[in-house]
Amino acid sequence: MARCSRLALGLALYFCVMAVPCFAAGADRGTSRATGFEDVVGRTKALAQKPFEAPGRDLPDVLKKMGYDEWRGIRFKPARSLWAEAPFSVQFFHPGFLYQHPVTIHYVDRDGTHLAPFAPDLFDYESATLKGRLSEDHGFAGFRVHYPLNTPKYADELVSFLGASYFRALGRDLAYGMSARGLAVNTAEDTGEEFPLFREFWIVRPAPGAKNLTIYALLDSDSVAGAYAFTVTPGDETRMKVDSVLFIRQHIQKLGVAPLTSMFFYGENSGFKGDTDFRPEVHDSDGFQVRASSGEWIWHPLVDPQRLLINAFGGGQPAGFGIMQRDIDFDHYQDLEARYERRPSVWVSPVGDWGQGHLELVQLPTATEYNDNIVAYWVPERALEAGDTVRYAYTLSWHSARYPRSPQGYVAATRIVKKSDGAMFFVDFEGGELKTVYAQKALDPDVWVSRGARITGTQLMRNTVTGGWRLVIHARWDDPGFIEGLLPNQRPAVEFRAFLKDGPRAATETWSYTYLP
Repeated sequence: MARCSRLALGLALYFCVMAVPCFAAGADRGTSRATGFEDVVGRTKALAQKPFEAPGRDLPDVLKKMGYDEWRGIRFKPARSLWAEAPFSVQFFHPGFLYQHPVTIHYVDRDGTHLAPFAPDLFDYESATLKGRLSEDHGFAGFRVHYPLNTPKYADELVSFLGASYFRALGRDLAYGMSARGLAVNTAEDTGEEFPLFREFWIVRPAPGAKNLTIYALLDSDSVAGAYAFTVTPGDETRMKVDSVLFIRQHIQKLGVAPLTSMFFYGENSGFKGDTDFRPEVHDSDGFQVRASSGEWIWHPLVDPQRLLINAFGGGQPAGFGIMQRDIDFDHYQDLEARYERRPSVWVSPVGDWGQGHLELVQLPTATEYNDNIVAYWVPERALEAGDTVRYAYTLSWHSARYPRSPQGYVAATRIVKKSDGAMFFVDFEGGELKTVYAQKALDPDVWVSRGARITGTQLMRNTVTGGWRLVIHARWDDPGFIEGLLPNQRPAVEFRAFLKDGPRAATETWSYTYLP
């Protein structure tokens, strides 16, 4: 099930293509001098001095009221791509459906900066009637970049920017899944979340033979204006270097830096839905991973909670964090269309000093696989005020779980057996140093539980099938207090932590789990 929600003669040809791009031949390109990141920063700073104004261009009703299938029926003509014959080529998304705030897109080459104008003849329309009703410049909803990622013979979709400040990318042999965002503002706050949007882009044409692509973006919202530079380097692990400068317009209680967004519907930790769905698991991602500043590796399996669930991870600025799709076994999904085993993991590596703060993981209930219900980001310690300027740099790595980030043994699966007064947790540790350094050693479990439950027993046994270990934790819930007795569905969450150790040394990452009794 799919979710609704790439030598002399050579130089002469290169400059000729830049002069007359095939997607806009004969159009007025609005040429100006070449734009650089500092130009975007200056433009953003000036914009931040004014109150926020929503994009002024209004779409006709035929675009605003169209459904998903009709919007999907509008396809960009590949032959009209910007730099169609280059390794990095660009195609554009048509406005309509959910994408009702057209963005301004420029391209930058040695001749300067040029406006990429909208025209209906850039697209194929399944509905001829629809095409006949579009004559104005309605702008683009976003764009995608194509690149021969998997084979030299075909330009795969590599990265796309579409909707608010959302974007996503692919490493080799992967399919689109989770997304990143430019910024999160007041997520899960009582005031309601604010969704900044990228309203203007500048795509810089790479020089011949270049291995990366640079994109500048201007982000805007009621509370903040931001300048962004993305440097995209495709490969087995596609990397995006992100530099951002944020100008605060008004008080922001909670800023979410480097936000990641994904979907978890159900997995082995929540039980097979065989009576309503033949697929054993359905999720874009199955865990939140953290490399703490102390060096500890943490794995927190995702859930579809019964109510809003927020976890905070302290310990100073992390060395890295990410939302991961660790399970890449097709047999665990059995979905020939969605191919969840091919969804990417995304890892954030902070660059420079982000100051004091903490990580936050937000998990929302969802009734379907079509809603992103997982969000994670970094939160600065202090609220931001009007006039503040902050800078954040980081690298996003879009990769397969075939490339593990930790050398330690990792959590391969979490399974739960519910009981009337407690639960049993089966945690499988595999791989990493468990197969090398600790292959012949006996290990010990280190288990901790928060208030609300107590550990009544543990068992640790070798898994002779995988070469790893299985830890079984027996937990019993504490008797509810007076208020909890009146509100049985609002009992506080219980936190578990466990890892395997050789003497004082951790042999595995730390399993962290939040359970709602």
